[in-house]
Amino acid sequence: MAGRAPHGSNQPPKIIVKKVYIEGHGGGHHGGAWKVAYADFVTAMMAFFLLMWLLGATTEKQRKALADYFAPTLVEFRQNSAGSNGLLHGDALNAQENYPNRAGQTGTRSMTVPAGATGGKDVGTGEKGTLKDQRALTAQDQQNFSRASQRLQQQMRANPKLSRLAKHVRFVQTRDGMRIDLVDDANYSMFDVGTTALVPEAGNLIGLIAQSLAGMENPIMIRGHTDSLGYGDPRNMNNWMLSSGRAEATRRRLAAGGVPEKAFDRIEGVADREPMIVENPMDPRNRRVSITLLYRKTAFGDQPTGQRFRPQQPAIDLPPKPTAGAH
Repeated sequence: MAGRAPHGSNQPPKIIVKKVYIEGHGGGHHGGAWKVAYADFVTAMMAFFLLMWLLGATTEKQRKALADYFAPTLVEFRQNSAGSNGLLHGDALNAQENYPNRAGQTGTRSMTVPAGATGGKDVGTGEKGTLKDQRALTAQDQQNFSRASQRLQQQMRANPKLSRLAKHVRFVQTRDGMRIDLVDDANYSMFDVGTTALVPEAGNLIGLIAQSLAGMENPIMIRGHTDSLGYGDPRNMNNWMLSSGRAEATRRRLAAGGVPEKAFDRIEGVADREPMIVENPMDPRNRRVSITLLYRKTAFGDQPTGQRFRPQQPAIDLPPKPTAGAH
């Protein structure tokens, strides 16, 4: 803006420039509010994907434990129970019952209170999938194993054709169940030499075993063993193929004798890796087929363990007479 010059002066008028700044978008940071909203959105998405990962990486039992940890009903559940006057109501924050225990203890009532104790909830003592069911299965299986072994030995002694094979049959108690070993020796083999073909007498013996096992609910595992004698060309035939083939041949004979297909749990061939005569891997008695009658699984999927039956097993005391080239 130009002003009037003073009277009688030739000086130019003074010019005054006035600058006006206009702030845009309601702030001095060009709209920084959206950044806060975006950060909140990213945080929410991270929490969402973390939740999805947790749901996919945990089991149903673990998810239930997490839900119970945050459930307020647990506090009310322990409100008037034993030990509820403590800082943590006599229990851990993530416990599912109000039985007082140490803070570092992670067990449940079924671990700390005997199943036969009176009072309180019958944790682990119901009809299915429980400690009672496990004990009942164990006792029943032990009785079945003992009866089966006694019946088989009586039938073998009563049959003149099979009585001489009695010394080749062993009943062995294991942590998995009752194992029936069909063992070779220097003078007799259950299979034709180097093949998976059962000799007639061995086939009749396995058929007799099948009759005893057909009506039982226990799963069956069959494992084939060989001695350490090798073959000329292991690419065409070797002890792995022979042991697994003999185990499968035994399975087929049991199935033909009446054992249902669903009863077979595992069919294995271990070659010479588990010798019975450890000091002499070439001993012919290492050639054998093991038929194991396994303990039944409980509703929890566990096989009960406990006191095992002790069947009377005939001793195999023939001196080792390995035959070169025999399998």
